[in-house]
Amino acid sequence: MLIGNGEDNRMDAITRLIAKITPGRRFVLGIDGLSRSGKTTFVSELSQKIHEKDLPCHIFHLDDHIVERNRRYETGNEEWYEYYQLQWNVDWLSENLFDKLQGDEGLKLPFYDEYTDKVAIEEVNLPKEGLILIEGVFLQRQEWRKFFDYVIYLDCPREVRFKRESSGTQMKKEKFRIRYWPARDHYLDLVNPQNIADIVIGHNINCRF
Repeated sequence: MLIGNGEDNRMDAITRLIAKITPGRRFVLGIDGLSRSGKTTFVSELSQKIHEKDLPCHIFHLDDHIVERNRRYETGNEEWYEYYQLQWNVDWLSENLFDKLQGDEGLKLPFYDEYTDKVAIEEVNLPKEGLILIEGVFLQRQEWRKFFDYVIYLDCPREVRFKRESSGTQMKKEKFRIRYWPARDHYLDLVNPQNIADIVIGHNINCRF
């Protein structure tokens, strides 16, 4: 495991990562990190670097594939469990997304619309070779970790992540206390994502390549 620390280490890490993407196959990369840890920005910058190398790339955002509200709220389970275990259909995604990343060229996946609270099945076409990049929370859970060739974990303290929330969201601190924070603590305790990731990048590091 490499702990990112400074521009030279980041450049070395991304150079070695790109070198792992060999012609003729797909390379599945996970960008793991808790909410507001900087995943979206990191993925945008990383994908730009990949395109500069003229490598095929497809990006999945795990939050595009959550389930409808009635399947993850007021289910009779504790709220942290609803967020960690019911936000996604974990087993379905294992079988119909993760397990097919190396071989299938066309996937049919559920995409969630937060405005209508509905899920629509859409077809996704993948390149025959190149980088398949997936970003999201809890990516290294036991059901999914085996499908990745490489995982980068963005490590960011709770207080820093919370300050990145909108002012309106920060006023709903009780929801964080009973739903989000316990689920994230459960993930950290159960999975220890910093320990099993291939690279860990800290919050105080400028992640631009």
